[in-house]
Amino acid sequence: MSYFRITLHRSGIGLPKRTRGVLAALGLRKRCQTVFHPVTPDSAGMIMKVKELVAVREVAEPLTTRQLRDERRPEPGFWVERAVPR
Repeated sequence: MSYFRITLHRSGIGLPKRTRGVLAALGLRKRCQTVFHPVTPDSAGMIMKVKELVAVREVAEPLTTRQLRDERRPEPGFWVERAVPR
């Protein structure tokens, strides 16, 4: 079964109550929050109502909260061993 990965990119502040209700029905409250919903006509209809505010990808399976957090973590790069003298 495939899922929609829905991420809220723009806030619903200042939008009509009906649009904010669709965001609440999808489970989106904060910007950059990601939720997963099964691919159904109902979910697709709600996404179409707020398509300007969200980014949607179709994935094979939903990720856990831990996997989402690890996905956002940056690659280990360089670090400063000591401060530069000024």
